[in-house]
Amino acid sequence: MSKPKLTPEQQAVVDAPMQPLCVIACAGSGKTKTAVHRLVQMRRNMGASRGRLALLSFSNVAVDTFRKGYETLAVDLPAGVGRDRVEIATLDSFITTNVLRSHGHRTMKSKHAAFVVTGNEAFLDGFTFNPGTFPMSVTKLKVGLVGGVEHFFYTQNDTAVVVPTHVGHALAKRLGQTGAYTHELGRYWAYRTLKERPDLLKVIARRYPHLLIDEAQDIGSVHQAIVELLIGAGSSVTLIGDPNQGIYGFAGADGGFLRAYFKRPGVQPHELKKNFRSVPKIVKLANGLCGRDDETDRTALDRPHGAFFTGYKRSEASQLLTAFQSAMVVSGSLVKQSAVLCRGRGLATEVRGDDMPAGQGAVKTLAAAAVSRDRKKDFQEAFQRVAVAVVALLDKPPHGLVSYVTQVGPAPAAFPRARELRRVIWSFTRDASAGLPSASLPADTQWHSTMVSRTKALLVRLQTDFGLKTVDKVGLKLKKTGLPATPLMSAADLADEAARIRVDTVHKAKGESLDAVLYMTLKDHAGELLAGVGTEVGRIGYVAATRARDLLWVAVPKTALKELRPLLQAKGFEEVGVVQCSTSNALATLLAKA
Repeated sequence: MSKPKLTPEQQAVVDAPMQPLCVIACAGSGKTKTAVHRLVQMRRNMGASRGRLALLSFSNVAVDTFRKGYETLAVDLPAGVGRDRVEIATLDSFITTNVLRSHGHRTMKSKHAAFVVTGNEAFLDGFTFNPGTFPMSVTKLKVGLVGGVEHFFYTQNDTAVVVPTHVGHALAKRLGQTGAYTHELGRYWAYRTLKERPDLLKVIARRYPHLLIDEAQDIGSVHQAIVELLIGAGSSVTLIGDPNQGIYGFAGADGGFLRAYFKRPGVQPHELKKNFRSVPKIVKLANGLCGRDDETDRTALDRPHGAFFTGYKRSEASQLLTAFQSAMVVSGSLVKQSAVLCRGRGLATEVRGDDMPAGQGAVKTLAAAAVSRDRKKDFQEAFQRVAVAVVALLDKPPHGLVSYVTQVGPAPAAFPRARELRRVIWSFTRDASAGLPSASLPADTQWHSTMVSRTKALLVRLQTDFGLKTVDKVGLKLKKTGLPATPLMSAADLADEAARIRVDTVHKAKGESLDAVLYMTLKDHAGELLAGVGTEVGRIGYVAATRARDLLWVAVPKTALKELRPLLQAKGFEEVGVVQCSTSNALATLLAKA
């Protein structure tokens, strides 16, 4: 099978000298392909050198894509080239592997190897801070760096609220002494460790003389500080990303580091300006939103496509989704490759119709796991929930057991059989026929009785095979209190599962390419989308718009439609009415002019 050709812009990145690069790339510009080809070429240039290359990103999906691409291309590397001396991982995983697991506990003043907590561990009940209204879990604590000075905060209604520095330090220190860290505090401890251990910093920089970081607009303030330390110690760093997609501002990830790096002395700048994803109308719209002049590789379709807007009432969201799916039929978009996106989790949850998980305690966690697996198709989330529930049913489990089970990587010395235990719990999670029962069963009868018998059997196995003792009177922790008489998945879910369109947040869809996108907004969301990428909410809207390949709808509240209509039309959106879209034929007539 022939390998895809590179554009001149992409080839220039691949063939660039072995020095720091900054690649500003528009949405849909083939960043993944370019990064993988660059990685292969750099490994070829390094020859038999024992130095390692690292290609880092921010999601497991991106990492999997990079690994598959590298495996395909690396077969052409000549003999003697260290093709295996490449690490492809998330930036957090890279930090965890090289800093936290082996060295972090010393800085944390812990007798135990460092382990991450998910937030559901019972011992975390004693680790809270009080912002003035009610105690808040340490898992809500975030940390940033401004001018090298640490500051702590939490977010409320998408706004950062400052936590006094002495409170944040004390809580992080006390948790650290147990060996535990949250994902947020893990970065903090990694930074502290590297800053306090220049010998370790030099070793890592020598081992990884070249780092490539994809989606570099997502580098937050603590990540940036870690990267700067590695640069100072000798690592050559290449950043690839789009600053207009910097949508993690609460962590300092607003694209600013990437923009500044583009102008840094000694860094070779590059741009990728051809969009391979979207039809010309959507690329033109995106250019109008961000002020760029990117080109499109695609041509106009012979079926309805482009960018549209409509008004909606929140009480009539189902009609809006029906109309949008009718539009998808006409445009040839597939349900499984399309999505409804929202600015925040609250609106997404409302539109999706999610309820709070049923039951209480471990049963509630297992019920939520069944829903994650069977309705959301999110096996990783289901696995994490099952692990939390199972550990909660154990008597004095090893410290950090949930972390050891759910983290991919070598087994820790504290629990050397963690990988075996992981396989057992993973098997229980994914197998609805013999493990966690299907969410389609009536919850308070069939689901509950089946869950109890299978969970008890699992606990017996854990005690027999791993020496993990079950708590006394485990049946009291597995009562059916709070479970409904209906299936955990509603009747509507069961009937329409194949036809259900995904409803998610923009953040969850970042990096994806979707046939059709419906971006549901509130008035201020739509206003900031139209104002451009100068604000985080504007950039979130830009990310939503640029996920779409063929069809983009923006839905605005009907109460704001009169005010927003001329602004939407000025940007290139065309209006479509939900009532008119109730049938495919009506929609086809309406969109024929498009």
